[in-house]
Amino acid sequence: MDFNHNEDRRMLENTLSRYVREQYDFETRMKIAGADEGYSAEKWAEMAELGIIGALFKEEDGGFGGHGFDLMVVFEQIGRGIVVEPFLGTAVLGGGLVADLGSDEQKAILDDVIGGAKTLAFAHGEPTSRYSLSDVTTTATKSGDGWVLNGHKSVVSGGDSADTLIVSARVSGDRLDEDGIALFMVDAGADGVDRRDYGTVDGYGAADIILRDVAVEASALLGGEGDAFAAIEKATARGILALSAEALGAMEVVKDMTLDYLRTRNQFGVPIGRFQALQHRMADLLMEVEQARSIVINAAGALDGDRLEREKAVSAAKNLIGRVGRLVAEEAIQMHGGIGMTWEFSMPHFAKRIIMLDHMLGDTDHHMARYIALSSAA
Repeated sequence: MDFNHNEDRRMLENTLSRYVREQYDFETRMKIAGADEGYSAEKWAEMAELGIIGALFKEEDGGFGGHGFDLMVVFEQIGRGIVVEPFLGTAVLGGGLVADLGSDEQKAILDDVIGGAKTLAFAHGEPTSRYSLSDVTTTATKSGDGWVLNGHKSVVSGGDSADTLIVSARVSGDRLDEDGIALFMVDAGADGVDRRDYGTVDGYGAADIILRDVAVEASALLGGEGDAFAAIEKATARGILALSAEALGAMEVVKDMTLDYLRTRNQFGVPIGRFQALQHRMADLLMEVEQARSIVINAAGALDGDRLEREKAVSAAKNLIGRVGRLVAEEAIQMHGGIGMTWEFSMPHFAKRIIMLDHMLGDTDHHMARYIALSSAA
């Protein structure tokens, strides 16, 4: 089987790789991550102009990609630059749900999203839901021709800067039921939306969002009443692939930096890479990264397949990526010695992002249990 990308994806990869290398170096990234806005509107517009956001949407939705390998190409390069702009919430989760469920009128917002003029966030997780996709206690109650939303959404990725929130809410059923969940497009500045912004430990923007009697029109409902679970699961699968590819890109950078350090750091008159113990540890690390690449490729290939194949592939990927990522981060810090913990050096920031990625959209343990459950149900 040929695992090489086609010409369009190679061009996309080269374009984004060059942009990250030349326009988004470590000093620039740290300056953006430390700003109050949480991301750079200027950089976001530049990447939109390059077509990076459009590559994450299918042609029928105004983009020119949107398939698994498009996500892999883009997010691997995002990981190589630990780019903080809100690609996940805007183009994969929020934008993916609008593309999947939206009417023609609702999908009109995608033109602005792809053009970089608007950002989205998927407000789904709640303080007690952990990684369950069906645990929704936020309520949507009919009021006249519209709806009234009440609830609390937590750690919403990109929620600090989003113009529009895609909010999940229960219209019927019990707390854990898959049936009865609906999605609504809510203006982030609407009356009753209390957005509590903060930065995560790895430098990204997030928010807790409190909804108090937020009134929306009937046109805010995405898709049907109470049947959004399948779309949420599908969008989350795309998000898991994106995060796995991002972790892979970050791991590649950490691996290269560690190899370079072992070749140049001298001790007892020789490079420390000549010590057999470190050679063995580095060899193990290299093989694990290659395994990680293989399972991300497998998930990318399965993303447009049937539901069970897709979900098993992304859970397997997230589990392995979490385990390999932890190994790469810990080994790189140990082999770098004291410099591996310094703020001014870029490597520990990559390591921190790799560890945090394991906790987004389900960690290693969650996806191991989920993969077993899916296999048993097959």
